[in-house]
Amino acid sequence: MESGRATLLKEQQLKDQFDNLEKHTQSGIEFVERYSKFVKERSDIEISYAKQIRNLSKKYQPKKNSREEEENKYTSCRAFLSTLNELNDYAGQHEVIAENLTSQIITELSRYLTELKAERKSHFHDGRKAQQQIESLWKQLESSKRRFERDCKEADRAQQYFERMDADINVTKADVEKARQQAQMRHQIAADSKTEYSNYLTKFNQEQNEHYYTLIPNIFQKLQEMEERRIERVGVSMKTYAEVDREVLPIVGKCLDGMTKAAESIEPKTDSKQVVESYKSGFEPPGDVEFEDYGPGQTMKRTVSETSLSNSRGEAKERPGGGKSKGKLWPFIKNKNKSPKQNKEPLSNRFNEFMASKPKMTCLRSLRRGLSLKLGSGPEDFSHLPPEQRRKKLQAKIDDINKDIQKEMDQKDALTKMKGVYEKNPQMGDPASVDPRLVEMSMNIEKLQSEVQKFEGWLAEVEGRLPSRSDPPRRQSGLYESQNSNSTMVDNNCAQDRESPDGSYTEEQSSETQVKVAIANTPEFDDEFDDGDEETLPTIGTCKAVYSFEGHNEGTISVTEGELLFVIEQDKGDGWTRVRRNEEEEGYVPTSYVEVFLETNTKGAMTYI
Repeated sequence: MESGRATLLKEQQLKDQFDNLEKHTQSGIEFVERYSKFVKERSDIEISYAKQIRNLSKKYQPKKNSREEEENKYTSCRAFLSTLNELNDYAGQHEVIAENLTSQIITELSRYLTELKAERKSHFHDGRKAQQQIESLWKQLESSKRRFERDCKEADRAQQYFERMDADINVTKADVEKARQQAQMRHQIAADSKTEYSNYLTKFNQEQNEHYYTLIPNIFQKLQEMEERRIERVGVSMKTYAEVDREVLPIVGKCLDGMTKAAESIEPKTDSKQVVESYKSGFEPPGDVEFEDYGPGQTMKRTVSETSLSNSRGEAKERPGGGKSKGKLWPFIKNKNKSPKQNKEPLSNRFNEFMASKPKMTCLRSLRRGLSLKLGSGPEDFSHLPPEQRRKKLQAKIDDINKDIQKEMDQKDALTKMKGVYEKNPQMGDPASVDPRLVEMSMNIEKLQSEVQKFEGWLAEVEGRLPSRSDPPRRQSGLYESQNSNSTMVDNNCAQDRESPDGSYTEEQSSETQVKVAIANTPEFDDEFDDGDEETLPTIGTCKAVYSFEGHNEGTISVTEGELLFVIEQDKGDGWTRVRRNEEEEGYVPTSYVEVFLETNTKGAMTYI
């Protein structure tokens, strides 16, 4: 009985140990999952931080065709641009951190957790199986023991009954014999139960020894090794976590060094020289102010030197009728000598003089150019700029067009060679398929060459008229040129225009309105002005009709499929493109009906729509 109780106590203790180990190993798995979640959240933070850094860098990148892009010629702006680029690379290193954390820790721990759970489940399954087996053997042993005990008691009772029957003289011999046989049978059954109990006992003892000294220790050893590997893997992951950050430190240091180098590359003197070079006008400084005697019996004439800084202001004060000038001073623009104020003349007389004098059309063209500049579109020849700035713009335009010509010529040479290959080997392609493209390129080259000649002519004009002490002023800013020193000035309603370097005018809006009304009401002047000064809109590219278009509405033009046309105005968002067939035929076509090839931009890349 004592041995059985000890066995039951050990079984209960063993079961409790399994429960404790199961709880401990489960908490270990949960710890690994928690650490993996921590690393994943750190990776998400790195990705979010890198994204915000990239957005910040992109936000402050200079916009194309903007003032910020023009300012990149200054060392401070280039240094800031380099800093933004380095910051973008810096953000890339944080993305590398996130990527390495995911691939080297999160993915590996996820795979390891799957293996760990499977191994833990297998070990506890083996332990539960061994425990169930020993419990089953114990039950069998207890059952055979109880059966042996019962059979022994039955045999004793049968033996006592036989002895009573044998001593009783009243019992027949047959009954005695029957009781004796029954007693012998019971003794045999008890002997068999004893043998079975002995066998079960031997087997149980063997299994119990193997269970406690072999199976359970092996299972516990495997669980211990599993737990040690888990702890070791967590340590390796923590070390990798630190190494991932350490690996990017050299590149992060290079990014910071690049920012420092960019800051050290700022040259204030170079930037200031570039500012001087950019805004150098080429105009002459104003001349000396003349002395005006105001002696006895003399009246001081309120005349002002042609180069006086207060020319505009004095002129405004002399005008009667309350007409105010805008008060803009253009100190580096030379004007012809103005006579003192004379009696006013009617506006119609001044227009009659314009009709009779052909050279004065130059002033009207200047007026029209100035009015167009007020609407925000500068002249093609950059005449609204000072001489030096105009020369730079023209030279840059010529260089860009020459690059475009060279690119078109290279493409044309390549197509010519391709056509030659097709002619020699017709199976490779149809030579005629290249002809439309060659014709288009030839037209583009001719157009670009004419553009170059036009700009070179303007450049030669500017270079031949760069300011010097002996040269006359480059541009006449007055609307009405004086024929001699005694010519009269127009009243406030037709005041002399003063054109600023940016092409704007300083006369009042009422003067401009009256001038435009008078021009519109003069038929001869209108025809002559349109014939002499109306410029055809320049082409900005070519297009090929993809579909035929009838063009019945006013302002549209009919095209046929495959027809090549010149583009003179891009689609403004209303779905129509303005094209030209020749000098007289032009109009609008649906943008979706044509394939547009715009002019090459400053980088020499063709834009296709």
